[in-house]
Formats: sequence, C-alpha cells, structure tokens
Amino acid sequence: MLFSVSKNSSLNYFKTHLASIVVGYLGSYFVTKIGYSKISKVWYIVAFVSLALMLSTFFIGVSVTGSSGVDAKAWVKLPGNITFQPSEFVKIGFIVTFSKHLDSLKSREKLNKLKHILLLCLHAGVPMALSHLQGDDGATIIFFFMFLMMCYIAGVKLRYFLVLLLVMLISLPYLWNNVLADYQKQRLVCQMNLEADPLGMGFQQLQGKISIGSGRIFGSGLFKGERVATGSVPIQHSDFIFSAIGEELGFIGCVFAIVLLLLLILRIVKISGFSSEFAGSIVCFGFLGIIISQMIFNLGMCLSLLPVMGVTLPFFSAGGSSVACLYLGLGLVQSVCMNSKILRNKNAY
Repeated sequence: MLFSVSKNSSLNYFKTHLASIVVGYLGSYFVTKIGYSKISKVWYIVAFVSLALMLSTFFIGVSVTGSSGVDAKAWVKLPGNITFQPSEFVKIGFIVTFSKHLDSLKSREKLNKLKHILLLCLHAGVPMALSHLQGDDGATIIFFFMFLMMCYIAGVKLRYFLVLLLVMLISLPYLWNNVLADYQKQRLVCQMNLEADPLGMGFQQLQGKISIGSGRIFGSGLFKGERVATGSVPIQHSDFIFSAIGEELGFIGCVFAIVLLLLLILRIVKISGFSSEFAGSIVCFGFLGIIISQMIFNLGMCLSLLPVMGVTLPFFSAGGSSVACLYLGLGLVQSVCMNSKILRNKNAY
C-alpha cells in the first residue's frame, strides 16, 4: 500500500518503511537475545534515556505545523535528513519501566495502597504531560491507554478506575478551557457534523470515507486507485492509510488488514497466558495497549467515528520511528515467549 501511495509523491514511503523494518527487526533480535528480564533490571537507564529523548525535542526538536492550527514539536532531526520521533521509543521504554514498577508493587503486596496508586499515576503522567507539551496529544492518549491496560491486568482494584473516571468528568470544563487547543475543540465540534465544514475540519475524514466507499467489495485493484494516485485524502500515507486500503483492496482488503492485527493481538494474549513470570504478562499487555488503542483510534477516525488525532495504524502506516519501535516491542514479547513455562518444559507450542 505504501508503494502505491508513493507513486504520486516525491517521497518514497515504501523504501523508508522497508529500511525501518530492517532496523526494527535487528533491534528486535537483540532485545530478544538480551531478554526482558535483564532489560527490566536496568529500568533506571531506560527511564533516563526515555526522559532525555522526550526533553530533547524542546531544545533541538523539529516543528510540524498544519493549516488547521496543528503545531507539534515531537521530532528530532538526525544526520542524513532523517527525523526520529522520541515518543515512539518512549512507548517501549514505558512498557519496561511501568511493568517493573507494577511487578515490584505486586511482589511486596502494595499494589492497591493509595500512596502507590498515586505514584503509578505520576509515573504514567510524565510521558503523557511531555507528549502534550510537544503538541502530540495522539501519543498522550496512547500512553494513557497503556497505563489503564497494564494497571487493570496487574490487578489494580476497580474502585481506583472509577475514581479516575470521576476525576476526568469533573475536569472536563477545565480541560476544555485551558488544555485543549482551538483546533482540537474545532475537531470535536465538527465531528458531530462533518458536512458543516466540508472544505475545512471535515475535509480529511469526508474524503477518507469517499475513498473507502469507492472500493466497494473488491476494490479498484492494487496500484489502480484514482484517488490514491491523485492524493485526494490528506496524509493518506500515514494516518489515513486505511482509506487507501479501502479504495484499492475494497471491503475484503479492509477486513484482511484488521484480521491480521487481530491475529497478532490473539497471539500476544496467548503468549502472556503462558508467561512464567508476572512481569512477562504485564510486558505483553503493555505492548497490546499500543496495538489495540492505535488500531481503535486510527480506524475510528478513518471511519469518522472519532475525531482526527494523529494516531497511526500499527505496522501499516508510514513512519520509520513507529514501525522500528513496534518491532522493538515485538522483541520484548518474543523474549517473554522464549522464557515461557511451556517452552521451558519443552512442550509443543
């Protein structure tokens, strides 16, 4: 799909994606060989590197602006005109540090003490706050859902989630008036009626829906999508890659893409169940937090069910930092699999 999208662009997203997969795969191999247990023992190094990378964007970051008011400074420019998005790496670092935090509390039977619940919130709040200050609230949302999923699987009691929900509801007026940018408010309002601003805030999603619908059952054929060729949908290589899948591969292609991600999710859930350590299960669900939340939010905005929020479709969307770091996450999951009790007992798996 990225090769198809690249045919009408001066940038070759296919080559960049392929190179990123190679880098990510190599990183995944080394992560698997080292093992998540050894990596978690040096969680403080992972935390320091993650924090340093996030802070670096405020000093040497590259800004990305849009006509709608978007102003994100979430990328760092590397030699060779390459850009890197630190928050993608930090998602993987967060899996390591937060799973270690939860495992430590669980082993000491302090997981549901109020003091430690607040410290868990502080732990997750750091990358969320930094992502927001970068102007990348898409990453903020993903960190939040990783936090929720990992806490739930670890065994944090339901009452704390209910309190969090209540606090969020009470905070809505403050968030609307003091936290959300004007363009974000406009997106939320426009979401209720995209046709009210078809050439402005509603343009991208309306065009995306047209592309998906135009593919019907079997699509126009790979490399044969007229709307893909003319770039009718803004940012179709990244946030709206699903619209290109819909146009060229049709309903069948869309279902196949979703099934591929669902099979990956089911496989990771299975690996988590066979983990010989509590921390291993948390690592798996931390990675699932990335995959599931990005999948839901990306498909939601492509189908006009959710507002546009700059979240990519895992493994499909263009983005070197994203795909390379997703492979690092797979390396962590693979190391959990290799250390599972099933394999240690040399049974079939």
